[in-house]
Amino acid sequence: MANIIDEIMKSMPTDAKISESTFEGANIILYTKNKELFLDNDIIRKIVDQIKKRIDLRIDPSLVMDQDETKEFIEKLIPKEAGIAEILFDPTRSRLIIEAEKPGIAIGKSGEILKEIKQKTLWSPVIHRTPAIRSKLIENIRRVLYENNDYRKKFLNQVGKRIYEGWQKEKKEEWVRISFLGGARQVGRSCLFLQTPESKVLLDCGINVAANVDNLAYPYLDAPEFDIKRLDAVVMSHAHLDHMGFIPYLYKYGFKGPVYTTAPSRDVAALLALDYISIAQKENKKMLFSSTEVKDMVKHTICLDYEEVTDITPDLRLTFYNAGHALGSSMVHLHIGNGLHNLVYTADLNYESSNLLNGASTRFPRLETLIIESTYGAKEDIQPSRKESEQYLLDIIRTTIRRGGKVLLPVLGVGRSQEILIIIERAIREGLIDKVPVYIQGMVWDVTAIHTTYPDFFNSKIKKAIFHRDQNPFLNEIFKRVASHKEMMQIVEETGPCIIMATSGMMQGGASVEYFRYLADNNKNSLVLTCYQGEGSLGRRLQNGEREVVFPNASNPEIVKVNIEVHSIHGFSGHSSRENLLAFINNLDPRPKRVIIVHGENSKCLDLASTIHKMQKIETNSPRNLEVIRLK
Repeated sequence: MANIIDEIMKSMPTDAKISESTFEGANIILYTKNKELFLDNDIIRKIVDQIKKRIDLRIDPSLVMDQDETKEFIEKLIPKEAGIAEILFDPTRSRLIIEAEKPGIAIGKSGEILKEIKQKTLWSPVIHRTPAIRSKLIENIRRVLYENNDYRKKFLNQVGKRIYEGWQKEKKEEWVRISFLGGARQVGRSCLFLQTPESKVLLDCGINVAANVDNLAYPYLDAPEFDIKRLDAVVMSHAHLDHMGFIPYLYKYGFKGPVYTTAPSRDVAALLALDYISIAQKENKKMLFSSTEVKDMVKHTICLDYEEVTDITPDLRLTFYNAGHALGSSMVHLHIGNGLHNLVYTADLNYESSNLLNGASTRFPRLETLIIESTYGAKEDIQPSRKESEQYLLDIIRTTIRRGGKVLLPVLGVGRSQEILIIIERAIREGLIDKVPVYIQGMVWDVTAIHTTYPDFFNSKIKKAIFHRDQNPFLNEIFKRVASHKEMMQIVEETGPCIIMATSGMMQGGASVEYFRYLADNNKNSLVLTCYQGEGSLGRRLQNGEREVVFPNASNPEIVKVNIEVHSIHGFSGHSSRENLLAFINNLDPRPKRVIIVHGENSKCLDLASTIHKMQKIETNSPRNLEVIRLK
């Protein structure tokens, strides 16, 4: 077993003057006092080609330009059109962070401006986009990371030491098994536990928000094979509560390891977790965790881009691929034991391109086992096309507005709500529906602000509108933020026809339920459900035709008559239809040898498993919670 730093040093020139070597997760960081070596990328590039690991060469902190001089130099160098908001220094790592409204201008053609900053100041520059809509959450996240720089440096070094302690180049002959601690034959509390002799990793760790009792709400972390003290890492596919809502609790429980996800998923996950706390407080429910644990989650998160390969344990290599489900949502590819086995966990996927995102990827370097969702996997799950759904939504809005009513859209904070915003904005801009205010409440506004921070994750059409035409659909004046209960009551009582978007999507709490209480008895109004409604949720009950809803009060229960028009539109789903799930599997390259079906009601999992087996002539499994499958 080789020491990876020693291997690297063998290839370094004798005058390399390496003053420190450390890790930032799987990234190997070298600090040098040789300026020429620091500015010459060729040597490092050759070593990276040899060992297939990411190496970042930085100058020794003692040699960087003074911070005030550097700031002055950067402000003169970068054009004012870039809109520099802030320049932050990380002196222990010889890095500086430039926050700019237009990162492309700050970077310069072919990265020329960044190169010049590096050459003249010896700092290693990083560019962050300033959100087009101010986001207090993003500001707080960046502040937490900045204020905990020293802690992050030590933490990332420990992660790297763990990754490379068993480093070897050869294929490992070992066993691989996966336990289903949640999300098997159900929608909610997704949690898969992957084990090898050297690794213990959770793939998602969510909450079943529609469950009424604890033993149905949370993952089975009391399973005998799970020991949090031996847990190496958590991989978060995307920021929805049924996939990440229990992660902060792990830190309360004693976990100190890393969470791997994309940057937008990290930000949205923090927002959702804080919102979950807020709703629990308002409804006097049990607090699973506090903001302290959410902060811990952020401090321990390592963000990756799509198709960025990284080691996460001695024998697991992780790559995220676009899942098309929500901003930053990922399919998880794990390369196990240096080629022993390759696994793809799709989590929630959408194979069809939406108004906002590209459809899920189907090409992977290697693939033996596929774990796929089945939310809409049954034969009867026939969904209308996005075009049909879009037309249906606009027809409902048009009709409701003309009769003087209000349209209530309970939405998930992430993904679908932003797609609907784009549809409404375009329809009003093109005169397809009357210009009315669109009121946005709850986390939808904050999540939209996060979207404006990461436009690189959008599809090419939206990116082109933003980058080339300076036309950001999220900045249209029709969108109004609702910031207080007083403003909500004004909308309900005084405002004329309008559109209201509020969380939660299943109407399990939040502003959407409050609006419903006030709007339900008026037949001029319309309720439009656009997302999956979990069993037992208020949304599901209304779909099933419930005409009276009881709201418990301390003294006297409130009975609300349901006269509002109730509509369900399934074509906006962030989940693939059955047809698209089968098309996705059919178009996979390479073809898997085994398919495991999860994240669907019992009958849907079994139905999809049977169909895939018949069509593809490959092994399929539809495990129950607490079952274990040996993959190798």
